[in-house]
Amino acid sequence: MRLGRVTYKGKTYFAAFQEQNAILLEKPFFEGIFLSSQKLPIEEVKILSPTLPSKIIALGLNYRDHAKELGLPLPKEPLIFLKPPSAVIGQDETIIIPPESKRVDYEAELAVVIGKRARRVKPEEASSFILGYTCFNDVTARDLQQKDAQWTRAKSFDTFAPMGPWIETDLDPTDLKVRSYLNGKLRQDSSTRELVFSIPEIISFVSNIMTLLPGDVIATGTPPGIGPLSPGDVIEVEISGIGRLKNTVSQEKL
Repeated sequence: MRLGRVTYKGKTYFAAFQEQNAILLEKPFFEGIFLSSQKLPIEEVKILSPTLPSKIIALGLNYRDHAKELGLPLPKEPLIFLKPPSAVIGQDETIIIPPESKRVDYEAELAVVIGKRARRVKPEEASSFILGYTCFNDVTARDLQQKDAQWTRAKSFDTFAPMGPWIETDLDPTDLKVRSYLNGKLRQDSSTRELVFSIPEIISFVSNIMTLLPGDVIATGTPPGIGPLSPGDVIEVEISGIGRLKNTVSQEKL
């Protein structure tokens, strides 16, 4: 099932997507799937980011082919960092390049959406804490990342966490195609087979550090082929079984 959030006539709703329709839900999907009788054509609603996480945990260097591209050894344990909820945008929203950076990059990623409170989860139990999966773009100010001793500034600007268009709940994440397209041209093309740490391992590792709450997002790393964005670009993240996350790019003017 595909789950998300939409606005319709100025109000925000949780929804399930079936074919070309959005079926409004009676309550948030974290409390169970209760379909209402209101079915709307997708073109009549605005699709929002599928969740508003309390936190976004992301991984660096979690694709073997990306580590090979960079000439770096594989990490011994997951390399994690945080992105703030204020960076979240959804489908068809605009990534804003801040004046503080001279190079802002796209990074296509598979993201896990947590479905219930998770603390010190064992890998073999991890699947029961997953609501589903969505597309994610770990937008990064590359020059600031290289300049700073840690990555917070480079990863945290407003609009630097596009996700969507929805959460797919029925998906095997072990062999999914992860691709990005810049202005219609293929830039990244890999598979989750290349993940260094599996999703159950990641959830276990993170939940032993911090409590994961319903709606929290874990972005699982990017494959090779990352590159810069420019004003006027259209960047798309495509993951098999989920769909495409599409965003435009603009320059912030102070």
